[in-house]
Amino acid sequence: MKKYLRLLIGIAILIVLILFNHLFPFLDLSEYIADDVLTTLRKSLVIVFISLIIIEIVRILKKRLLKRYDISKEDNLKSRKLHTQINLLEKVIVFVIVIIAVGLILMSIEGIREIGIGIFASAGVAGIIIGLSAQKIVGTLLAGIQIAITQPFRVDDAVVVENEWGWIEEINLTYIVVRIWDKRRLVLPTSYFIEKPFQNWTRTSADILGTVFIYTDYTISFEALRKELTRLLNSTDLWDKKVNVLQVTDSKESNVEIRLLVSAKDSPTTWDLRVFIREKMIEFIQKNYPESLPRTRVSLEDSKIKDLKD
Repeated sequence: MKKYLRLLIGIAILIVLILFNHLFPFLDLSEYIADDVLTTLRKSLVIVFISLIIIEIVRILKKRLLKRYDISKEDNLKSRKLHTQINLLEKVIVFVIVIIAVGLILMSIEGIREIGIGIFASAGVAGIIIGLSAQKIVGTLLAGIQIAITQPFRVDDAVVVENEWGWIEEINLTYIVVRIWDKRRLVLPTSYFIEKPFQNWTRTSADILGTVFIYTDYTISFEALRKELTRLLNSTDLWDKKVNVLQVTDSKESNVEIRLLVSAKDSPTTWDLRVFIREKMIEFIQKNYPESLPRTRVSLEDSKIKDLKD
């Protein structure tokens, strides 16, 4: 019942406004307020409450629909897609309802309607000035609608924006809120995501690859490292048992570059898995192959050694 309290109150007030003269025939407000003003006021209040009722119905329908799609589960791509579309669609509908309601209220007032007609008749220069001043606002709103249709990202997508890694927390018509990994919030206009590039790590699925780089001496046993990596992955619940790769990706004068590829169900888990693997692999090298830690070699010829002894 509490869910529909605002809706019921709005309907009750609307009924009272429509049937005011029949419900309260003994109240004669014309003695205090002019009839045309009273009529205009009643019309305006009716428009306001009809708009509020429609907005409340839209919000109730949105909540009932979104309850069917849980974004807290692991495989939540479809749910996040629907949450993004429905939330933005609700904001667009509310925006349109408010604009229509304000327009109807203004047109119901005789004086303002005549002024409006006069403005429309001579709105050449004024229209250009208003258009230029509102260009960014309109562009931001259109960007929000474009994001709702094309969906370059969704609610709870893992993204990298402005060199910051986080998740999409809120998608509004005019701005986007990104929850940074350290719990800060990065607020950006919707036009930013249309005009500038960004990384979306969970565009098609929540699972993600993690990379760990280790630098060792040439004497390291790569096969021993592969066996240890497999053992570590099997010992932790962070791994989703999909990707387990160890490759030598570069060789330099003093060391070799070893890349470890692992996978996990989502970006936070991947981060924890990368940290775990890096720490344990370094410990393994320290205990079993201390001579294979990165080192710098210096070769001295016999003549130079004699000179040093002298």
